Amino acid sequence: MIEINPTDIAHGGEAVGRVYGKAHFVAGAMPGETVQGRVVIDKGSWARVELVDVIEPSPQRVVPPCAHFAACGGCQWQFADYAAQLEWKRSIIAGQLRHLGKLDDPPVGPTVAVGDPYRYRNRMDFRVVDGRPAMHRQRSKELVPLDECHLLHPILEPVFENLGDLSGVRRLILRAGVTTGEKLVILEGEVPADAESWGSSVAHRTRQGLTVVKGAGTIHEEIDGVRLRITGGTFFQNNTAGASTLVNLVDEALQPEPEDTLLDAYAGGGLFGATVGRAAARVLAVEISPMAVSDLDSNLTRSDVADHRIVKGAFEEIAERLDEYWDLAVVDPTRDGLGIGGVDAVTAAMPRTIAYVACDPAALARDTKYLGERGYRLDWVAPVDLFPQTFHIEAVARFVRGDEE
Repeated sequence: MIEINPTDIAHGGEAVGRVYGKAHFVAGAMPGETVQGRVVIDKGSWARVELVDVIEPSPQRVVPPCAHFAACGGCQWQFADYAAQLEWKRSIIAGQLRHLGKLDDPPVGPTVAVGDPYRYRNRMDFRVVDGRPAMHRQRSKELVPLDECHLLHPILEPVFENLGDLSGVRRLILRAGVTTGEKLVILEGEVPADAESWGSSVAHRTRQGLTVVKGAGTIHEEIDGVRLRITGGTFFQNNTAGASTLVNLVDEALQPEPEDTLLDAYAGGGLFGATVGRAAARVLAVEISPMAVSDLDSNLTRSDVADHRIVKGAFEEIAERLDEYWDLAVVDPTRDGLGIGGVDAVTAAMPRTIAYVACDPAALARDTKYLGERGYRLDWVAPVDLFPQTFHIEAVARFVRGDEE
């Protein structure tokens, strides 16, 4: 057993404290506490500790409301007061920008809370075990069957409660259009006999594609006055209020003018192109997923975007072949970030401003360094809490070209 006094929260959500100079990471602990634990991994320069007892708790420690919290890996921070969670997320981004981005004083603002810290998810992906929806245990392949989930948006709670016996189902996705009230369940495996009584549309997914069992295979959300189609399992932000906040922040970062061309790289279904792009003369959207491209085309066509062009493919690979100049760019890459290839692609036309929507602080920090090497300065970062009760952090960062300062 070992006693630790954590001083900070590390990227990845664990508390970190030093014992004889070595960093020890403890999931479930908080800065300012005295905890006792058992070393389960020792890598020489650092160690991971399993929390056994909280000897002196933080005043910001709270009782987790979910009965599954200790077992389910879907949430990591239910034991912490929400104000503490918000500050941890700001601190993590600032720390990564100092460490990996090589910035002495990162311009990171307070974390933006976007609504209820529970009951916010418009999409939940479950595995199935013993005929019940399940999530993985933290850092494990073991599945934990669930009777409740405090992150589910209220629209989806009746569907979850009516699922019944899911024997024969391997996976299921519950989706909701929060602003429209639409619901969709996507199944893999056998379709239960009572699936049509769940009070939602139902679709069956196989390697051949999506087959609608009941209702429609799409849902819709309305963001900033634009109705967006979301087909099947295609990506859309899991927090609808958060998606609206991201749009507002990207608009603030870019401030499009009527003669501008806006590049929407990694465009998905067009969340930013179809909203922020309305103030520009033209939207140039790049997306690799065929199903997302279909949504993107529909959403840009139905929005008030004056003119648009969609290019299918991987942005890093096709950017050098694009025959257009863009004045502004919004990038929303995967967790891996832009990387050198993506940075070279987005800066090829030397846009005056780049809005970077990031879902991983380390990737944002690395790309900040690469963008700096190509003449772009980080103006500000706004952390956005799209995923309360978890260590996952979204952020919008504004980069400006050196000669625009």
